[in-house]
Amino acid sequence: MFVKIKNRKNAIVHFFILGCDKKFQACLYFAAVFQATACGIHYLASVFLVETPNFVCSVPGNITDVLYGNITGSSLESVLPVIKPVGGPLVVRTSEGEQWELSRCRSALRINPQDFTYDFYGNKTMKDCSGNFVYDHTEVHNSIVTDWDLVCEKEWLAKLCQPTFMLGVLIGALLFGDTADRIGRVKILMITSLCQFAFGVAVAFSMNYYYFVVLRFLLAMVSSGYLVVVFVYVTEFTGSKVRTWTAMHIHAAFAVGVMVVALMGYLVRVWWIYQIILSICTSPFLLFCWKFPETPFYLMAKGRYQETQALLDTIARFNGLECRLKAEDLLEPMKTENGKALLEKEEEERPSQPEKKLSILDLFCSRRMAVRTCTVWAIWFIGSLGYYVFSLGSVNLGGNQYVNLFLAGAVELPSYLVGCFAMDRIGRKKTCAPALLLAGVACMLIIVVPTEIESLAIALSMIGKFAVAIAFGLIYLYTCELYPTVIRSLAVGSGSMMCRVGSVVAPFCVYLADVWVYLPQIIVGILAFIIGVLTLLLPETLGKPLPTTLEEAESLGSNPRKKNSSPVNKDAGDGMELNQHEAKA
Repeated sequence: MFVKIKNRKNAIVHFFILGCDKKFQACLYFAAVFQATACGIHYLASVFLVETPNFVCSVPGNITDVLYGNITGSSLESVLPVIKPVGGPLVVRTSEGEQWELSRCRSALRINPQDFTYDFYGNKTMKDCSGNFVYDHTEVHNSIVTDWDLVCEKEWLAKLCQPTFMLGVLIGALLFGDTADRIGRVKILMITSLCQFAFGVAVAFSMNYYYFVVLRFLLAMVSSGYLVVVFVYVTEFTGSKVRTWTAMHIHAAFAVGVMVVALMGYLVRVWWIYQIILSICTSPFLLFCWKFPETPFYLMAKGRYQETQALLDTIARFNGLECRLKAEDLLEPMKTENGKALLEKEEEERPSQPEKKLSILDLFCSRRMAVRTCTVWAIWFIGSLGYYVFSLGSVNLGGNQYVNLFLAGAVELPSYLVGCFAMDRIGRKKTCAPALLLAGVACMLIIVVPTEIESLAIALSMIGKFAVAIAFGLIYLYTCELYPTVIRSLAVGSGSMMCRVGSVVAPFCVYLADVWVYLPQIIVGILAFIIGVLTLLLPETLGKPLPTTLEEAESLGSNPRKKNSSPVNKDAGDGMELNQHEAKA
């Protein structure tokens, strides 16, 4: 049974606005955000798990001399750190007097060489490596690539790890988003948190590549499920005055997870130890997540009024407030019959009013909702596509890879800060649309930058990533505010699914640089600009109450003069935001 939640002027108190004396909400919020760091960790962990160091074929016998251009050495390990992946071969001489030219996937035995020189114009016998490789362990001490020789003809297996992970993220977003609307937010948060820890540690003990991929796939599903549901959870536990900041802080926690990956990747160079440490970083969350309460929005929408009342009393008692609010005061007067409280009628009404089964089709229940859903999905898609295209393009910056990844996470933090201020002052739509338009313009400008002016191209790339991060950050909150309680998790979950589609497509988009170096930027720029224009058609949600029914969601952005001006509609201003001062009145 779904009911419409109401704000009665003399009864509603701002329990769900974080503040210095709102200890209950603050504890829930920061605990939930803390676990979101684990999502950023697991999403980016494969950067170093699947890292491929320099390598060449090995040869039979003991190597006594090594040549690489003008560089000489006595072992492969001494020369491997300076070779280039696309450079010439290594020339080695064994204790038996044989001379070999070693490349990454092939070796050549010189026939009757006269002198030990780098250049040789005689006959050679070509041979495959047959699974025997020598790796440079200067930077990468141990990864799944070096453990299972995922190079040459097996290279595609290493490249398949991240797309497979993203496929799990896509499925998890849709599966857990829908499930959270059916069985509750808290159950999903607990299940996904526990599974994140269990699967994360299990990955470190994978016996072979196939176990590794399957476990990472499951880890992706639960990580995505937590990230989707936690946005809905904190949104329904906070008021509109702080809703922007609470949603953006989750993105900031994700960025912190990226920086943790960079730090651990630098400190720990053995992949299975690295994976275990990353998995236990947020394990303290498991000690108290089982105490999380369900959100009042969900309880009221499901007709569980007694639990709602108990939660309101608990919040008031924990915060040291006196709560005179009754759960039935949040409902429309028509939801009571002959003055009988719904708390007393709950048990007898529930069997007679079967719950309506909702599905993804409800996101397209009308023409207005269908257009809104398509536009929201497009924003999710371009946000992810643009984010990863800019990120993958940043590898041309050079320098230390660990510092680069750390900065890639750090650069997101100011974008979320700017996004928060803009969203609360000029609105969600007026922040998202210009951000996408700016990203599109930045992509176009990169095209015309001369190749010799690298600093300008880098600056434009950072501007583009900054702008995309703003749009990418606010779309979670914007989606929550555009859809009603009954399908909110499903809306965020399906949007996150489109986001993962973008992240899977992004690498293939980057590969188009082989056709024309600026083709990926053109694709992202055109799409970002078009979607930025379409975003202007969405309704503004700044300062609006969270809709609880499909009818309320559909009415967003419509002319308020066309609405019924009865006291019931007039009072529905702030949803379930509760003001502590009015509670004591």
